[in-house]
Amino acid sequence: MQRVEGGICAIEGVRACGVREGRYGLALIAASGAAAGMFTTNRVRAAPLAVTAEHLTLTGGHLDGIIANSGCANAYTGGQGAKDARDMASLLAGFLKTDEKRIAVASTGVIGRYMDMDLISRLFQEAKGRLRSEAEASLEAERAIMTTDSREKEVAVEHRGLRVAGIVKGAGMIAPHMATMLCFLFTDADLSPEVLKVCLADAVQDSFNMLTVDGDTSTNDTVILTATGRRQARVEDFQEALRYVCTDLARQMARDGEGASRFFETRVTGARSIEDARLAAKAVASSSLVKTAVYGADPNWGRIICALGYSGAEMDPELVTLGLEGSGQRVELVQRGRIAEGGLEKAREIMSGEEIVINIDLGLGTASARSFGCDLTHEYVNVNASYTT
Repeated sequence: MQRVEGGICAIEGVRACGVREGRYGLALIAASGAAAGMFTTNRVRAAPLAVTAEHLTLTGGHLDGIIANSGCANAYTGGQGAKDARDMASLLAGFLKTDEKRIAVASTGVIGRYMDMDLISRLFQEAKGRLRSEAEASLEAERAIMTTDSREKEVAVEHRGLRVAGIVKGAGMIAPHMATMLCFLFTDADLSPEVLKVCLADAVQDSFNMLTVDGDTSTNDTVILTATGRRQARVEDFQEALRYVCTDLARQMARDGEGASRFFETRVTGARSIEDARLAAKAVASSSLVKTAVYGADPNWGRIICALGYSGAEMDPELVTLGLEGSGQRVELVQRGRIAEGGLEKAREIMSGEEIVINIDLGLGTASARSFGCDLTHEYVNVNASYTT
């Protein structure tokens, strides 16, 4: 797997651009081909998601472009929200000279506010002439959809003759079941919508669905994958590259969690089933007590054991092995259900680093999983206590 420069514009057939005006932004991406999407499991689903899902169904899974805005989620906005989402699709469709049903729409920002379509139209007029296939254009599109994000998040790889790339925004309201996130993925592989959908579901399961910042599942979570079809490729090779890209983007989101100062990854092995491994890993990453211990560099590993106990995964306390890894060091704190003496000082040193790995062996089987999370800090409260004010 070779990382390449250029973000989504490293994919042949992809053009992008983005503009901002204060807290509002608009990104345009032009790329034609087979496509698939996945959306939030929240029962309150934003209007752009419904419109995009409908478009993918009506076209049999084909897109010519994506239009995405930040600053307003267009969620819980009823019929007016649906009309605004369709009007956004029409703007890009008219410029690209295609059917509006071949355009995906995505939004992120404050829930329960109507779109300012005059602003969207003005930003669109500014952006449309900037569509181009340059590395800076990928970053420009990423910056346009950022809200509380503190950094751009993109990755592109080349693998056995094909390329896969993606950009993502998301720093808060991030939880398993499609960890507000927007992710736009592209490949030059020649694959059908049906294959893309299966591969996307597989990649999301162990990346974005294993990510948590604060335990809140957004109304706007969207992942869209488009294949420009410029390269013949084996499905297995594409799937491997897509998993890599999605996992890398999930890690980047965890590192950029709202107010976060430390990233931690929970690796669970020895589970009876993959479902149990995922449950255990998610429980640790989601625990507010674990997250605050990580923030304070407090080696209070009993909180991790506690999370395992209520995770719903099958576990035997007398078989669990638990350790920490980071800053070039490793330490075991529990060995097959017994407390390991003398490791707390090293554990504290590890937890003082910016990246920590929590290693858990349930000792029951061969299944494994990993989750991605960040600490819970005072700054997270500050960011979200004044989000609309």
